[in-house]
Amino acid sequence: MQSIESNNHQPLLSIRGGCKYFGGITALDNVDIDVYNHEILALLGDNGAGKSTLIKAVSGAHTLDEGDIFFDGKKVSINRPEDAYKLGIKTVYQDMALFGILDVTSNLFAGAEYTHWGFLQKKKMNQEAFGVLSNLKTTIKTLHQEVRSLSGGQQHAVAIARGVYIGYDPRLIIMDEPTAGLGVKQSREVLRLLKELKREFAIIFITHNLDYAFDTADRIAVLCGGRVVGKRLIQEANQTEIVKLMMGVEDKNNQKI
Repeated sequence: MQSIESNNHQPLLSIRGGCKYFGGITALDNVDIDVYNHEILALLGDNGAGKSTLIKAVSGAHTLDEGDIFFDGKKVSINRPEDAYKLGIKTVYQDMALFGILDVTSNLFAGAEYTHWGFLQKKKMNQEAFGVLSNLKTTIKTLHQEVRSLSGGQQHAVAIARGVYIGYDPRLIIMDEPTAGLGVKQSREVLRLLKELKREFAIIFITHNLDYAFDTADRIAVLCGGRVVGKRLIQEANQTEIVKLMMGVEDKNNQKI
């Protein structure tokens, strides 16, 4: 089995022996996982498998009770969202949290507006907004239209652009169910955006849609009962096997890749 390490060398993010407990419940059980630059890692698992807990530990919403996190080869502590943010770890959640009645530029820079002597630098923000969306190869008729008038795919592009390009420079992007509630056409647009982002960043892609995972990801990691029960290069995986892993069928050939 070919190792992805031969192409990407050192992982950008590594978790070793990650555990998280909530009272008598073990939410994460000795998790080992790696994410490499310029790859999409699809994180799969049924509800309650531990995906959300793992992502919250990486993004700073939870703190691991046991285990270590390494970022760019260095051991780091992620105890709050600001810690993750400063490392360049950004999360785009499925609810997007956009302001429907505001225009595109206002949504992109909400809470991070450019000002000079107390006045908004609208021209500068519009120029940067145009550049960001162009970088994602997303076409929007005008930056002045209300976000609620955009298609679902365009709204996701705005949410992704805000999450990725505004503030600290990102290194790792976590996409939490970005196609949830979208039709096929709009979902394909979001998947295209993920592939564009991979050119610059590492991506963790959480999804319940196996077709989208196989179409987009470079590798798959499957969680079940708080444990990583399988890891596969996408070209060596098949959906039947992945479904069995998600259901808790033991992976006798689980190899770390």
